Amino acid sequence: MSDTVKEFTDATFEEEVIQSDIPVVVDFWAVWCMPCKMIAPIVEEISKEYAGKVKVGKLDVDNNPATGQKYGIRSIPSVLIFKNGEVAQMVIGAVPKAQIVAKLEAVL
Repeated sequence: MSDTVKEFTDATFEEEVIQSDIPVVVDFWAVWCMPCKMIAPIVEEISKEYAGKVKVGKLDVDNNPATGQKYGIRSIPSVLIFKNGEVAQMVIGAVPKAQIVAKLEAVL
């Protein structure tokens, strides 16, 4: 993981995401998930392009099941965009970068 993409856990989610004063993009993923690996470079690009405007991170659903369950993650990859502690947008599946950026821009 790069230095611009954070690693969120069940333990840090409240502080890093819910209490964040800027929007947060969270990529729910798992090591074994091929579509997750397909969107990883997109998440990385977004973290660099929106540095300072949004926080970007990943949450491994296998190692952090509580947060995935809390937000009803049934399919990965799922990208949730949080604003003011609430889910503002959601993108499910391996989608083109433009689709994630459009949802992010709607929040900004």
